[in-house]
Amino acid sequence: MLRPTGLCKGAEWAPGPREGTEACLLNRVSLRSIPGLLLAIAIVCGGLVFAQQRGAEQARQGGGEGARASGAPPVFKVEWVKPANQTGQVPVVQENISDPNLQLKEYGPAAKELLTSGTPGSETTPFTVWSGACTGPFAITFRMKNSYVDLSGLGRIRWTVKTSGFHEVRPVVKLADGTLMVGDHTDSSVAMFNVREFALADVRWVKLDPNRVVTLGTNGPANQIWVNNPDLSRVDEVGFVDLMPGSGHGVGGYIHLGSIEVYGKAVPREATTSSR
Repeated sequence: MLRPTGLCKGAEWAPGPREGTEACLLNRVSLRSIPGLLLAIAIVCGGLVFAQQRGAEQARQGGGEGARASGAPPVFKVEWVKPANQTGQVPVVQENISDPNLQLKEYGPAAKELLTSGTPGSETTPFTVWSGACTGPFAITFRMKNSYVDLSGLGRIRWTVKTSGFHEVRPVVKLADGTLMVGDHTDSSVAMFNVREFALADVRWVKLDPNRVVTLGTNGPANQIWVNNPDLSRVDEVGFVDLMPGSGHGVGGYIHLGSIEVYGKAVPREATTSSR
């Protein structure tokens, strides 16, 4: 038999005191939780909309990694080859570069101690260059015979690297006015060959002495080292540097460099500088 309980406002009949109390409490909890649930849903949806709008804004401004990665076309690629007359590990020479339009440039006495390493066509020990025998810091760059490289805006570098010890691979550029600079981007602690890619718009630069391959300060406040707003629209040479001497053969400290790809725009050289 149903009887009035008066336990829940607006409830005319209920099963009994205990059952009515439980039903009323559930009703109250459900009614009170609905606004909180709706508020949570609104916050989540608002966050998703904000994230989508922010992503779209970054894409329009070219500030996202995805936008940079898809913008600049390839300009040149360095691939190491082993001439038939080379056997064993030998110093790297011009003939080790597959592209005849690229010129090999060396900075620092230790650059001539950079050796070839590996086996052409091998997936585990590919044919690369190795710095273990270099007795000092060095830089290696590549120069297109007929063009500068515009690395401003969306320019980037992709290379295959392996490092040991505390050695780091850093980018190097030589501007059209002859200024040699090293970047603060580093690839280190790469125990196995790996492909690394980075945008040059994110890199800060320091002048590099072309003979000693050491960093230089600039005229200005104490401890000022950064080159402010360098013009990367006409880059004469692009390459890499190791600022530490190698440890010799065996396990120790060194860098390995495989293929190197540069993305940007080719800018024709003037007739007066094409033979430099």
